[in-house]
Amino acid sequence: MPTAAAPTRAPTILSRIVRRIILAIWYLKGWKIEGTFPRNIRKCVIAGAPHTSNWDFVFFTGATHEEGIRPNFMGKHTLFQWPIKNFMLDMGGLPVDRRSRLNATEQVAAEYARRDDLALVIACEGTRKSDGKWKSGFYHIARAAGVPIVPAFADNARLVISFGEPLIPSGNYGEDLLKIAEWFRSKLPDYERFKVLEQQARDIIAGRNDV
Repeated sequence: MPTAAAPTRAPTILSRIVRRIILAIWYLKGWKIEGTFPRNIRKCVIAGAPHTSNWDFVFFTGATHEEGIRPNFMGKHTLFQWPIKNFMLDMGGLPVDRRSRLNATEQVAAEYARRDDLALVIACEGTRKSDGKWKSGFYHIARAAGVPIVPAFADNARLVISFGEPLIPSGNYGEDLLKIAEWFRSKLPDYERFKVLEQQARDIIAGRNDV
């Protein structure tokens, strides 16, 4: 598996420029944070929703910067090749090699074991063309790595990012997903995809849906 450890070299000039641009957009737009990220957590999966556009990465990068966190994201290993390999690593990328004998969950869990700090941001919703049901990868990664899930809500109307209470995966996906769904619905009750998420959790609990 390609190494994705936090680099000990100086960050690339391009990554420094891009990060400054991202933070400038965050401050220029006037985004703010409601509540605080749990200060005692150094490793976690940040479950971000709703995923509305590619700008979400900018907003979550700004929010995590405000909280003193370096966010990470997963990417195909082919993106981590010369000449942009160091740039991708500096931006927080974790290469996942589909050819490996280890699946994606196992590869990322191994990264958690190797690192002292890792905050992996995952947009958990299905694609915008799907029926809105969440994929369970974020949950299985957190459980395999033994780290909490921190839900994060992006309110594009109010320009606010909110972080919820961390949840340690219990192994009961349906029950845990319902807790996460109820938190998201408390932020945006009428958002149709959050309604789908809550129903998905209830169906899993009732045995009417696959995990």
